[in-house]
Amino acid sequence: MEARVFIVFLICLLPVFGFSQGKKVVFIILDGIPAPELEGVETLNMDEIAKMGGYARAFTGGEKGGISETPTISAVGYNSLLTGTWANKHNVWDNDIESPDYAYWSIFRLMREASPKSKLAIFSTWEDNRTKLLGEGMSETGNLKLDFVFDGFEKDTMRFPHDTEKSYIQKIDNLVSYEAAHILKNQAPDLSWVYLEFTDDMGHRYGKSPQLTSAIALADRQVGRIWEAIQFREKNFGEEWLIWITTDHGRRAPNYKDHGGQSDSEREIWMLTNVSNLNEKFYSGNASMVDILPTMVDFLEIPVPENQRQNWDGTSLLQKK
Repeated sequence: MEARVFIVFLICLLPVFGFSQGKKVVFIILDGIPAPELEGVETLNMDEIAKMGGYARAFTGGEKGGISETPTISAVGYNSLLTGTWANKHNVWDNDIESPDYAYWSIFRLMREASPKSKLAIFSTWEDNRTKLLGEGMSETGNLKLDFVFDGFEKDTMRFPHDTEKSYIQKIDNLVSYEAAHILKNQAPDLSWVYLEFTDDMGHRYGKSPQLTSAIALADRQVGRIWEAIQFREKNFGEEWLIWITTDHGRRAPNYKDHGGQSDSEREIWMLTNVSNLNEKFYSGNASMVDILPTMVDFLEIPVPENQRQNWDGTSLLQKK
């Protein structure tokens, strides 16, 4: 009898001490980094993550010349990741995000519908990611509500006065990465999106340059803060975390300043993760932006309505169990 009481007592204490066996996902978009440029920079934190799991080049832009051909533009790429579909379905064609088709559910809505009590978070240097792409609070998205929101600082010109060198974006990225690390370490949301912009600004302004190299190195340090928080959670709380890092588009060779078209260098992206059970598609060069959502769903093991699953243009990059 005493042993049974003691076991019940221990079970009741598990939430207090945080012995959660839950799975957690963080995906990070580092804007506009060409794969050759990333590979040429010393990125100790991303290298460490990739050594645990994997790194591979991949593609965005849909089927070149086909019905799903998708502009290699930032918001378009974000939404392809969020929904697992190309632009002919999700209907985001540029950064104005005029008429998204919310019938194609984002990973956040899929998570909320599958697990209403799950904790959702966004840490972003661009507010439109939440208000327009995710459509927070809209009836069309089932009145989706996030639990942790840290964005909109690009509109705070008092605290972050705008300058032509975009140093204000660099400062916002830094702030966003610190807050993301803090919340992940102390609150452990179940699904989090971190978006950092400065690398894309340096690409547009300078192209292939020391400035872009420096921006990539800075992004790696920002990723390192987040990675440290994840390692802390795994070590101290028994949680299993997936971190998935990618970029939204490549850049037009040879100077790497512009993007938006369908050249090979604009369509080429990359992705890396800490999970090791990656399948052959991940390493084949045929993985794409739209494979990320099915992969996250696969890892989280959440149920998905069949009508939503049938919409996906991608497939999971994890090995089948």
